[in-house]
Amino acid sequence: MSMNAVVYKGEREVAVEEVEQPQIEHPNDVVIDITTTCICGSDLHMYEGRTAAESGIVFGHENMGIVTEVGDAVTSLEEGDRVVAPFNVACGFCENCENGYTGFCTNVNPGFAGGAYGYVAMGPYKGGQAEELRIPYADFNALKLPDGDEHEDSFALLADIFPTGWHGTELANLESGDSVAIYGAGPVGLMAAYSAKLKGAAEIYVVDRVPSRLELAEEHCDATPINFEEGDPVEQIKDIHGGGVDKGVDAVGYQAIDPEKQGDDAYDPARENPAVVINNLIRTVRPTGELGIPGLYVPDDPGAPDEMAAQGRLGIDFGLLFEKGQALGTGQCNVKEYNRELRDMIVEGRADPSWVVSHRVDLEDAPKMYEKFDNREEGVTKVLLEP
Repeated sequence: MSMNAVVYKGEREVAVEEVEQPQIEHPNDVVIDITTTCICGSDLHMYEGRTAAESGIVFGHENMGIVTEVGDAVTSLEEGDRVVAPFNVACGFCENCENGYTGFCTNVNPGFAGGAYGYVAMGPYKGGQAEELRIPYADFNALKLPDGDEHEDSFALLADIFPTGWHGTELANLESGDSVAIYGAGPVGLMAAYSAKLKGAAEIYVVDRVPSRLELAEEHCDATPINFEEGDPVEQIKDIHGGGVDKGVDAVGYQAIDPEKQGDDAYDPARENPAVVINNLIRTVRPTGELGIPGLYVPDDPGAPDEMAAQGRLGIDFGLLFEKGQALGTGQCNVKEYNRELRDMIVEGRADPSWVVSHRVDLEDAPKMYEKFDNREEGVTKVLLEP
């Protein structure tokens, strides 16, 4: 039996093709009918040919749907349950999982700490930009949701970007009353700003260059927008704040644009500087402040601007970091650490991240939406696909 899925074909090319339907492979598995799956900024790294991803990968690590098949060993789920799956695939019983570090499970992807759906080097798990998905270790990995279709957009964001934005503020140990600068107003940056608002941050600064995204940060997160194309973002923030902020979040990662570099267009790779955001954060955050870095960095980058960056080695101002006594936290989000409480906040009306969703389209429209999202077109913030 076959189904439709979004398949990576090569640099900047995906297609909706027929692939084999998932089946129960282990008694701990369930299979779900996908109701909503999302395009993620992390997918763009593969889409742009900036990873070792090979043609044929089924994309999609932000998935939710209805359980249709249940393995014999599954005890907490049954057919008809509505669930959202963290992008992490985790076993639940290795040392890291037991300690809450489900993004770094040591059992699901031999030789690598961490597994995920539909992502290069993250294990053999097919993605969910498709009609169906297999969830392994389902009792552990599937989060049950209220029946029906209420909060569909918000619940879909529990798979990745809402917890990941929250994680960025956790890595920086953001507390009520803190001031914070968030670099990047893509979906994760916007969710980091929203998380900072929910946590009671006193001042929130969001740095980007896309006006529509900065407007969302201002409208929904009470953030001060900083356009880095209009001047040094560090100086802009310090002019307003009067010195370094308490905390900082990097929601950009290794394909960061350096406003000091020139190129043919806004996102010309010639303008890239993979260390610019971390270095700007070191300058932006006050002495003894803390940095959270959930933005993606990789150990090798085939499209890097220089030989050093191609090996994942960055020119970070470590001397200044040391001089200022700053601390930093890094790494992908352990979604299960946050998704239950964030789900309950949505159910109770205390959080509603659905404002970040700009498009909900049919799965067939995925190739067109990948192109628009990759071009950072105005008004394209978060794209949800509906098989």
